[in-house]
Amino acid sequence: MSKRLPFAPLAAAIGLGFSLIAGSLVAPTVAHAEGEIRIAEQFGIVYLLLNVVRDQGLIEKYGKQEGIDIKVDWTQLSGGAAVNDALLSGSIDIAGAGVGPLLTIWDRTHGKQNVKAVASLGNFPYYLVSNNPKVKTIADFTEKDRIAVPAVGVSVQSRFLQYAAAKQWGDKEFNRLDKYTIAVPHPDATAALIAGGTELTGHFSNPPFQDQALENPNVHVVLNSYDVLGPNSPTVLFATEKFREENPKTYKAFVEALTEAAQFAQNDKGAAADTYIRVTKAKIDRAALLKIIDNPQFEFSVTPKNTYPLAEFLYRVGAIKNKPESWKDYFFQDAKPLQGS
Repeated sequence: MSKRLPFAPLAAAIGLGFSLIAGSLVAPTVAHAEGEIRIAEQFGIVYLLLNVVRDQGLIEKYGKQEGIDIKVDWTQLSGGAAVNDALLSGSIDIAGAGVGPLLTIWDRTHGKQNVKAVASLGNFPYYLVSNNPKVKTIADFTEKDRIAVPAVGVSVQSRFLQYAAAKQWGDKEFNRLDKYTIAVPHPDATAALIAGGTELTGHFSNPPFQDQALENPNVHVVLNSYDVLGPNSPTVLFATEKFREENPKTYKAFVEALTEAAQFAQNDKGAAADTYIRVTKAKIDRAALLKIIDNPQFEFSVTPKNTYPLAEFLYRVGAIKNKPESWKDYFFQDAKPLQGS
């Protein structure tokens, strides 16, 4: 069995979430020349491709092939809102977050900074889990429940919940459950859910945190994102048009590095598990981690899958103002165009 995360009081967890968000709201920095890239990731196995890129120095490797030495800066944030703020403030160049935050910032910057996705990080089911035995479906949540998400109303988990609510009660009620959600980083939400005794009774999670929570017999799955939308790419990487155009060699090196990392992770799950533990220093048993990664529903790939239904939904309910005609509207199309959906 994997080692469980230590309990952190809910108030402390929320405080940590606020501090991480506040940390991203820094003054804009001066645009830099080719040879530097600043990447923001979040928590979980869904960011494993970035762990591989970092561990193997792949951006540096492909930079040398382009004739430049690339300095890579890594930072970790929590929640799509914090990541979006960091990208727009100019403090990062590559943002790692869910499709929900991507669509929000794509819509917000349409015709201006023109933020678009660079690539997917893979296909993974996300679980809404609960320690409340009365909650069997999303219809069972009440005012007494609180559901942890990385960013209220913006994170892909929040958007999945809205999509499910619209299917349950109709489009006009898509945000019916938003009032029960609170922003808490995944590690702290997992600890609080396992420990119990707080108002937090639900957590729309991601691997490995959802798997760690489910080791507790009091925790169960309420909703699987694949049951709502089908297999899809929930987490992506995105950047501004300006960075892509002004740093073509650095950008290309990043894309090539990510592509190699995806092939590595998909073809050698054991080495991928070792990389995750080594880079993140996660307190999780290797066998337990490998069991999670070996899930046949997992696919490490840079090709986006089934993202457009969520985009169409967000436009339909008024959450975004610009309607993308296809997934290609919010993904950059590079020399080797992605064949996604």
